[in-house]
Amino acid sequence: MKKQIICLLIACFASASLEAQTIASLASPNKLIEVKLIQSPEKQIQYQISYKSKEVIAPSSLGFTFKKPVADLRKFNIIRIDSSTFDETWSPILGEVKDIRNQYKQLSLELKDAGNSGIIIQINFRIYDDGIGFRYNFPKQDNLNHFIVDNEWSTFKMTGDHTAFWIPGDYDTNEYTYNKSKLSEIDASAAAAKEKDIALTSPIGKNFVQSPLMLKSAEGLYINVHEAALLNYPVMHLQVNGSTLTSQLTPDAVGNKAYLQTPFSTPWRTLIIADKAEQILASKLILNLNEPSKIKDSTWIKGQKFVGMWWEMHVGKANWPLANGKHGANTANVKRYIDFAAQHSFDGVLVEGWNQGWEDWFGNWKENVFDFTSPYPDYDIDSLTKYAQSKGLRLIMHHETSGSATNYERRMDAAYAYMVSKGINTVKTGYVGRIIPRGEHHDSQWMTQHYQRVAEKAADYKLMVDSHESSHPTGLQRTYPNWLTSEAARGSEFNNAPTLGIASNHTTILPFTRLIGGPMDYTPGLFHLSLNQFDTTRTQKVRSTLAKQLALYVTIYSPLQMASDLPENYEQHLDAFQFIKDVAVNWDDTKIISAEPGEYLTIARKAKGKDAWFIGSITNENARNISFGLDFLDPDKTYEAIVYRDADTADFEKNPEAYIIEKRLVTRVSNMTYRLQRGGGCAVSLKKIN
Repeated sequence: MKKQIICLLIACFASASLEAQTIASLASPNKLIEVKLIQSPEKQIQYQISYKSKEVIAPSSLGFTFKKPVADLRKFNIIRIDSSTFDETWSPILGEVKDIRNQYKQLSLELKDAGNSGIIIQINFRIYDDGIGFRYNFPKQDNLNHFIVDNEWSTFKMTGDHTAFWIPGDYDTNEYTYNKSKLSEIDASAAAAKEKDIALTSPIGKNFVQSPLMLKSAEGLYINVHEAALLNYPVMHLQVNGSTLTSQLTPDAVGNKAYLQTPFSTPWRTLIIADKAEQILASKLILNLNEPSKIKDSTWIKGQKFVGMWWEMHVGKANWPLANGKHGANTANVKRYIDFAAQHSFDGVLVEGWNQGWEDWFGNWKENVFDFTSPYPDYDIDSLTKYAQSKGLRLIMHHETSGSATNYERRMDAAYAYMVSKGINTVKTGYVGRIIPRGEHHDSQWMTQHYQRVAEKAADYKLMVDSHESSHPTGLQRTYPNWLTSEAARGSEFNNAPTLGIASNHTTILPFTRLIGGPMDYTPGLFHLSLNQFDTTRTQKVRSTLAKQLALYVTIYSPLQMASDLPENYEQHLDAFQFIKDVAVNWDDTKIISAEPGEYLTIARKAKGKDAWFIGSITNENARNISFGLDFLDPDKTYEAIVYRDADTADFEKNPEAYIIEKRLVTRVSNMTYRLQRGGGCAVSLKKIN
């Protein structure tokens, strides 16, 4: 790292000028993005961002207010400004590419409250070729030890009324459908009122939205607003006022935002900026702003593909509780899943509803519903774990906490030791319901600490984690690579929702929003697309073609991927099921071929350590033609391409299960051309021929 002092002449900033002054500026390594730091006559610190010499973020204020000690930290005297450079290349344990370059320039300010508190605060900006991140540091100091945050006043002042892809702000759930509107047209409360498929527990303001927030300017510039490295701090939502976004931290039961002790650094506030939508998806800025892995020996962390005794409950074939006579997690039924998984070389079988307590688990705000070590009497866990291991796979444990995080923390050691004793190495956690401690939110500081404690405790037992109903990811899979994936958005289970369900454009928006922060357990792979298979009164349909369900394994990244439908439904389409068997979960390279949020997406990925590529193309409710070259393939080599595409008569509403499988030989000079039907997709496997 190279460090350079920019200015120590504090007196030069203390002039009586009535105009704002630029106090420092620094450009990205490629010089396309520039950050200027400005001090107003009132001593406010602002930042301004330009891209290709054009303003992207107008002067935007920074600061804090504290409840204890009472302090308003929005006017400062400048103590020090300096800059540094950094350049490294690192390799993720599991990821979309083999190597990631982490190159940035850093601009750092040391400030002192211009009021009477004497509090010192530091603000660091990291400027990358694809965007910027900034965060606040509170060093150890005589004037500040323990403190309570009232508000963080980070702002993002856009230069126009951009088009936004957004979901309503809600401290307890992010499982919404996405809205598209101008910033000025956002009405989060009205959008939330339409959502009949989820329980609304947080106060939702009219112009209150969640991050990641995807924006597009009238000139075609793409801007993504999010956060990175969320630890020991509440989730940041965004308040929209005209074209200005202001951070809105999740409060606790008494309205406080965070309880902190110096030294402390906040999460990074991030802006990814690009001319092309494809560049937004290719960015690794969020990952680079996280700390390296804390797990020294990571050899036990593996990507996995699994089936699950899960969708049965969503389509009415079975249920979670034992008492209703349709208990799905019984020994004979789970053996059936194990046999199917083993036959098709999967890694694991998820079992939900295996443990006692499901009769009284939801909505009662009870602390001791589950103990995570007591199977139902019809679930012989010992024989099942041995049976699975004899066939070369493992069970995946499900821990639904029913929102009682305190109960889960008391029982984590016993639960994880129990898993290890049974040879189970992966757990899916769930947080459905109101959080205990009472009054905490899913996105509060206490819960972000809880998710971290789960990842750390699981690592102590060499266990991998898939979290559901947790807060949005912020790149922590770099620091805790055993935290393989999470849900944290409206996933495939909402195909069964009675009203809004999953719109055809939903999966074309997710990569620009939810997936910016990290992998998603979306649970793709539904083959029976009318959900009246076991209940003829149901009218719900999956708004997707079967070919699109295959493509989702490529377009929605996760190192833990589920084939979510029932074995009997896959057995009706074993030729299409072959793609799910073949597709990788860990990658050496990723190419974003074409993309537009809410419209379409085509991604190609190279399997880890193999001469095989996989391509996924998806569209919204509109049919479209796709054409692209294969110049990412090795030169002078021939590949067999197997194309799983929509049939000419396919349609997500009228004929969703119509598909065609074609084979051809291709090289790097070949072109791929196919048609995506309404709500459709195409999946391609490319294997090098020796």
